Amino acid sequence: MRSSEVRVFDDTDLEFIDILRNLNLSRNVASTLAFLSNVNEATSKDLELGSQLRQPEVSIAMRELRNFGWLAEREIKKEGKGRPMKVYKLAVPMGEIVKHLERQTKEDTLRIMKNIEKLKMLKFQKE
Repeated sequence: MRSSEVRVFDDTDLEFIDILRNLNLSRNVASTLAFLSNVNEATSKDLELGSQLRQPEVSIAMRELRNFGWLAEREIKKEGKGRPMKVYKLAVPMGEIVKHLERQTKEDTLRIMKNIEKLKMLKFQKE
């Protein structure tokens, strides 16, 4: 049997995931982002083990990260038959992802505040 080492989350990683979740990212995306931010690249199996997600959850998270443009992937052919294995890494630096989340949060907050002001106007017009 082959031996390999897979990283697991420490307290800082868990706090990182909590913060991402508070910024409206799903648990799957937050966990995969935290894992990928700590490694150069990872296979699906590495992501499953390291982020403590099941294979379908990893696939869903990869799809979301791909849609954001944050994921780079490549395939490596396995020996013998079978599907090639996908290897993932972040396509952009984590700092750029944080900037995106900051912009998105500011836009969301502005939209919410505008809606609150509209509610106030509607309420006071009726009184």
